[in-house]
Amino acid sequence: MNTEKVIFAFFVILAFTLNFGFFIGDIDNVAHHDIYELYAAIVVGIIATILKLGDRSQLGAVVLASSLVSVILLVIAAVMWMLATKNGFSIDKSTMASIVSFSGGALVANFISVVLLITETSLTKR
Repeated sequence: MNTEKVIFAFFVILAFTLNFGFFIGDIDNVAHHDIYELYAAIVVGIIATILKLGDRSQLGAVVLASSLVSVILLVIAAVMWMLATKNGFSIDKSTMASIVSFSGGALVANFISVVLLITETSLTKR
């Protein structure tokens, strides 16, 4: 068993599940979306992206690109949340819907990463 691949797969799948956990719920209900889960998804996504930097394969490049897209979209969502709550204001429904929509885009990118990870694993010969 390749420990490096296990660790990378762990972080890719964890990024996907954390992003899904943040995304699920009513799109405009702030109570259904936790800011700490969003931050955890960003941190884990960054770790997964860093772990993929050394791969020189074509499939690895696509996984890296999808990880970068996911992290960028999640950071945009976090910045929107930060700006919306600046000076003690609460988030309105349209802003929350935008934040969750960015998270949904990141979720699609994370899903692509997981599918490519499974594809890469199934193509690897022993």
